[in-house]
Amino acid sequence: MQATPLISVVIPVYKAEKMLDELYTRLRDALETVSTNFEIVLVEDCGGDRSWQVIERLAEADPRVVGLQFSRNFGQHYGITAGLDQCRGDWVVVMDCDLQDAPEEIPRLYHKAQEGYDVVLALRGQRQDPPLKRFTSWLFYRLFSYLADIDFSGDSGNFRIMSRQVVKNFNRMREQLRFFGGHVQWMGFPTTGLQVQHAERAEGKSTYTFAKLWKLAADTIIAYSDKPLRIAARLGLSMAAVSLGFGAFLLIRSMIHSSPIPGWSSLIVSLYFIGGLIIGILGIMGVYLGKAFDETKKRPLYIVRRLTPNAQEMADE
Repeated sequence: MQATPLISVVIPVYKAEKMLDELYTRLRDALETVSTNFEIVLVEDCGGDRSWQVIERLAEADPRVVGLQFSRNFGQHYGITAGLDQCRGDWVVVMDCDLQDAPEEIPRLYHKAQEGYDVVLALRGQRQDPPLKRFTSWLFYRLFSYLADIDFSGDSGNFRIMSRQVVKNFNRMREQLRFFGGHVQWMGFPTTGLQVQHAERAEGKSTYTFAKLWKLAADTIIAYSDKPLRIAARLGLSMAAVSLGFGAFLLIRSMIHSSPIPGWSSLIVSLYFIGGLIIGILGIMGVYLGKAFDETKKRPLYIVRRLTPNAQEMADE
């Protein structure tokens, strides 16, 4: 375990006990076509199944398997962060544990990176997901790209290979709101994409529900951009300008025609509308202040409960 691995594979694990043996076997066979000097970093995110016991067994049988288990469920992007903190490879692959990302594509990603790229994205082409999941993912990435002012495509998920330089700079970003793909995109290292096969999920269903996806979208947009505040400010100023113009029109008309200003009902409706708009804008500002408060606490991004023995040895060095 002293030699620096050529390739590290970082995988957040959640409710994957039935998939881990096949995942390990396919990873081992694929990586050994490039080099036997690799490591597989599995971060168990407290899914409540026997995934950790499987990881311990794999690590005992093969010292190239490194395992970490969180103290509680922190989430996928925190699992990726923990794996990137732990890994040591010159090149680092990040992928999911559900076998939709094919381990057999890793050699292709590695050889593409040798052409001079720091990041090679695995472009999924035709995704093997239900139509609703494809639609919500597309909508999320479109909305995220617009509000966060980052041109982020949904054609690529977390599956990619990155140079050690990218990983080192990623590990410098310790903000509480984590979005792995957005962090890497923001850094701006030379990036390309490679079309890969995207398989159906091997077991179970995705844990990313509609509600979780939109919570991730809201948190990520707040972390990356103040555009919602700027949109709210423009909307408020536009409404004020329209109201001022319409009010001036009614005043002039009443002076010329000596007619009363009508519209008591519309006035009340307008007051309720404007009041709701003001409360909504204050709510947006409150969310930003709340996230800023979370950052000032300086809490750790995650807490590791257990490590496999080889991971503990590296931590003690």
